[in-house]
Amino acid sequence: MAPFFNILLAGVFQAAVLFLVASGLQLIFGVQRIINLACGSIYALGAYFGIFVTSWALSKGLPVHLFPFVLLGAGIVIGLIGIPLERLIRTIYNRPESFQLLLTFAVMLMFQDVLRFFWGADPQQLPNVSMTFGILSAFGVSMPTYNVMVIAVAVSLAIGMAYFLGKTKTGKILRATAENRETSAAMGINVTRVYVMVFTLGTMLGTIGGALVIPNAAASLEMGVELVVEAFAVVVIGGLGSMKGAAVGALIVGLIRALSAMYYPEAEILAIYAIVLAVLIWKPAGLYGKAET
Repeated sequence: MAPFFNILLAGVFQAAVLFLVASGLQLIFGVQRIINLACGSIYALGAYFGIFVTSWALSKGLPVHLFPFVLLGAGIVIGLIGIPLERLIRTIYNRPESFQLLLTFAVMLMFQDVLRFFWGADPQQLPNVSMTFGILSAFGVSMPTYNVMVIAVAVSLAIGMAYFLGKTKTGKILRATAENRETSAAMGINVTRVYVMVFTLGTMLGTIGGALVIPNAAASLEMGVELVVEAFAVVVIGGLGSMKGAAVGALIVGLIRALSAMYYPEAEILAIYAIVLAVLIWKPAGLYGKAET
């Protein structure tokens, strides 16, 4: 049974990273009604920048046990690119969804070229630092301590976002803007500022996810494309605009991926599509989504 539970724990780690990206997607869609196809390239940008900053810091004598904090900081800093990106996306707020898809797809292609220009076409990887903190073992089940730290970060951010959106004044302003932009503006809410904040937060969640995954995976130009498929599977399963749906959907996709990769690798992506299809047939709006009326 121990190997089985080890696989489940690996799936939970994948789910934690997926949740970070998918929650950014959900936040942006929930408030701004923007479907961001560029989320994969934003994730890849976080990965490449995390490698760049951490490798530089380690070369300057940074104690190796501090590298997770450098990765987290790198993800937060590069996430600020969401501010100029929002100004670009702003031009299609009142346009049909097809404009959103085309523009965000163009942004994705642009980021891929930017990554290729600065870091080349070859995959990039950190030195072997993921085992710096060793392995946690209990009852025959083991997991790298770093992976546990990433899961803890994802859970902490999920709790923090739930509190922020549900209990704080700013969170209530965000929810009011999501419900009705025009009414919120009439009540004196600066909708433009809200949109900048939301898009930047959503972008930052994606870049943090990309930065934190790097000790366990190489950064490549293709990683963003692969991530888009999984992130949108999470969104479809959980329901557009639902943060709870992002958490549940990420857990489902992460576990399915881990189990499929172990027992039948050829069906890894097919299994995810099968779950998506089943959810669409059973609940077209997703497990926690609201059906359009």
